[in-house]
Amino acid sequence: MKKVSLKDIATEAGVSTALVSYVLTNKEKEARIGKEMAEKIREIARKLNYQPNHIARSLKSGRSYTIGLIVADISNPFFGNIARTIEDEAKRNNYTVIFGSSDENVDKSRDLISVLLNRQVDGLIITPTEGSEQQIAQLKTMNVPFVLIDRYFPEIPVSYITINNYQSAYDAVSHLIKMGKKQIGMVAYKTSLQHINERKRGYHEALRDHDLLPKNSLLKLARYAHLKEDLKTAIDQLRNAKKPADALFFATNTLAIEGLKYINTLGIRVPEDLAIVTFDEGEALDLFYSPVTFVRQPIMDMGKAAVRVLLDQIIAAKKETAVICMDTELVIRKSCGNH
Repeated sequence: MKKVSLKDIATEAGVSTALVSYVLTNKEKEARIGKEMAEKIREIARKLNYQPNHIARSLKSGRSYTIGLIVADISNPFFGNIARTIEDEAKRNNYTVIFGSSDENVDKSRDLISVLLNRQVDGLIITPTEGSEQQIAQLKTMNVPFVLIDRYFPEIPVSYITINNYQSAYDAVSHLIKMGKKQIGMVAYKTSLQHINERKRGYHEALRDHDLLPKNSLLKLARYAHLKEDLKTAIDQLRNAKKPADALFFATNTLAIEGLKYINTLGIRVPEDLAIVTFDEGEALDLFYSPVTFVRQPIMDMGKAAVRVLLDQIIAAKKETAVICMDTELVIRKSCGNH
């Protein structure tokens, strides 16, 4: 079967091959090609089952038109949604995305970076794991185009997209205080990563500013690799304290979902016995009998910004670092009590 060429499409459409090329690389606006003509050309390309020759294109341009994306865990709805947005945004720019999950493992992260660079990706979007500073610094010295998303290392000046973690946590805890809660516990990951530290700081300062700092800290930490057992211990300690916790702030949606499963088995009623707030939405949280109040991150904006910043580095060879910090929204639902 003969491979369909641009010339075949051009002949059928009655236009030049250059015009077809502009449309199929999404550059019709620059070439001032009318909407109807562009749609006609795309329709003919679909009908003839045209397959672009990426190898020829990459040889000509020195680019592979692929982006490597490394997230912590693609099965987490937060990262799944970010990956989806990045994939859609990359496609709009004629780029393909290759995914990988680091599982918060520094060795796996190093291997993924190496595999993706060997696949000749044009750039990387990375959610860095704890302890991966050296990998990030090395990419910088290698002049590989890359951007960090969700997390960053304050001491390494590179481009990153993040949210205002401190303010988001501060607002979430302040809402619990407004609902009359006095013994507010927090469960976070045991990690040195900046975004979790900022969430802990927001929690701590919201309590301090409302004169609610307890003598004994109500902040509990869970290890990523021992999540279930550490969460059970944390919740037991908070509920069995002399003054039991009347509210819980979970630092991530994974912590919240696992925590709520355990809270349910204990017969603790939400919000009557325990108010709940978490970071990030998840379908599991919608299905819970008391829909959970959560911090909504601007996932679509984050994903789009990451692709835009990366393509600026790849295409325009922009050297200056882009630091983008976005605001979040507290979505108030039943799990905090009457509002």
